[in-house]
Amino acid sequence: MIKVEHLYKEYGPEVKVLFDINFTFEDAKTYAIIGSSGGGKSTLIRCLNMLETPTQGDIYFNDIKVTDPKCDLAKVREKVGMVFQSFNLFEHMKALDNVTYALKKVKGLSKEEADKKGKELLEKVGLGHRIDSYPHQLSGGEKQRCAIARALAMEPEVLLFDEPTSALDPEMTNEVLKVLQGLNHTGMTMIVVTHEMNFAKHVADYVVYMDKGRIEECSNAKEFFEKPQSERAQEFLSNMI
Repeated sequence: MIKVEHLYKEYGPEVKVLFDINFTFEDAKTYAIIGSSGGGKSTLIRCLNMLETPTQGDIYFNDIKVTDPKCDLAKVREKVGMVFQSFNLFEHMKALDNVTYALKKVKGLSKEEADKKGKELLEKVGLGHRIDSYPHQLSGGEKQRCAIARALAMEPEVLLFDEPTSALDPEMTNEVLKVLQGLNHTGMTMIVVTHEMNFAKHVADYVVYMDKGRIEECSNAKEFFEKPQSERAQEFLSNMI
């Protein structure tokens, strides 16, 4: 469970990004965070594992107060993984080495143990034939799937996605979304910032709609798309058609 209480984020007095966010992300559910660009979606998700430091407010992962200066963030990030829109792979490492690096350095697995697990994960995301490829040899969709395998290697309880398909063409987007769909309801909480309405509608359990730094509405996906409650959400959806 991730609980957010009275969260604010600003970059100086002139740039206020998040306003009094109060929300609880439940275990083993999939959330799609949607809304117009500049609404605070990516900032919120980056605050959840403290890649951005909130200006005010608290975040809890289970019973751990993540915003406590004494919190061991490295330990929290072993359980709260993140996949970025820009992939962030190590360019000098092959796909398998990208996946196994943290297994050896953080979890202390032997090369044989790490390689076995890494190959299984790359197979899982459809990249079993690419284990010896470097990032520059991979397509955008393959890079993102490799990044997902790397995040899964740490066996996270929560996986955060910051617009994972924004840099991809439609075909590659579908490749990545199929992987996300395969991870749905496997016991892991997924929180996905996305502009892909089909994913939000057909895969997510809940849709979180943000506008101007606030959570305007949250409901299960079916209800949100059939009958959004807020006027702003109705307007947003009408522009998506």
